[in-house]
Amino acid sequence: MESQYTAADFKNEQAARWCPGCGDHAILNTLHKAMAEVGVAAKDTAVISGIGCSSRLPYYMNTYGMHTIHGRAAAIATGLKTARPDLTVWQVSGDGDGLAIGGNHFIHALRRNIDINILLFNNKIYGLTKGQYSPTSDRGFVSKSSPYGTTEDPFIPAELVFGCRGKFFARGFDVSLDTTKEIMVAAARHKGTSVVEVLQNCVIFNQGIYLWLTDKEQREEHVIHLTHGEKMLFGKNKEKGLVQDGFGLKAVTVGEDGYTIDDVLVHDAHSVDDTLQRQLALMDGHELPLAIGIIRDVEGPTYETDVENQVAEVRGKKGFGSLRDMILKTQETWTVE
Repeated sequence: MESQYTAADFKNEQAARWCPGCGDHAILNTLHKAMAEVGVAAKDTAVISGIGCSSRLPYYMNTYGMHTIHGRAAAIATGLKTARPDLTVWQVSGDGDGLAIGGNHFIHALRRNIDINILLFNNKIYGLTKGQYSPTSDRGFVSKSSPYGTTEDPFIPAELVFGCRGKFFARGFDVSLDTTKEIMVAAARHKGTSVVEVLQNCVIFNQGIYLWLTDKEQREEHVIHLTHGEKMLFGKNKEKGLVQDGFGLKAVTVGEDGYTIDDVLVHDAHSVDDTLQRQLALMDGHELPLAIGIIRDVEGPTYETDVENQVAEVRGKKGFGSLRDMILKTQETWTVE
């Protein structure tokens, strides 16, 4: 059935105020298109953000929205979805907002499996506050706050998601609009916490950080687009594939060294056992290609549904539906003279 909405239904009249060339522009436009395809009305949708360049996004949506405080987007989104489970709730965070000050809220949203869609813009830098290194910046990265190089190892967002027993993880680029729209739509239709990591370029403070992955001449050799139920093939002519190598993975050329197409693994995004999905999510584009697309998509109980059911059950047993009813029924009152 064709959607009754268009991208324009989710776009307001505000002009986006990001730097020219910033990846946020492409992500915003892709989100408008994804929402139209999902088919949930703007009046039934809310977009919640924290602080950062990415967190300006609610200003450009014709939906409900809230620009909250630094790192607290997941907490606000959780509260909103619990109070209004009928709404479709999107959270927009950058790698700093979502994984530094907001890291604790991020992991607990995943642990609870609240039905929100988290868009994590990862440009490996703090953009709004002018170029400090972030929790995803590589060791040795030179920035305004690490002029001699960072002495820390970065978070890998996928590793956090899997460590928190996350049920949905996907990855895309700000320049791969079709893939990014595909995974946004899947995230919205998934029941539970979905995390979409978008690898995004900051033209001012981290220009070209992903160019070696996104450049048209190199992309096919360093990136693999995973599709559920299909062979894990990559390369300019899909001549390479991923095979099992002991407990790990190995990239091979089909037809060489005795490897055939039958040896190439088939992607299963719906497997409850996340062993292989985790390995795929942690590939970084060097020895093994970076995975984009839907890596994990598994159903499970959601927080807001269980809370709603629990409240209904307790109300039924106790026989009250409001605070006043509870006070009158229990008679646990006193008078202050």
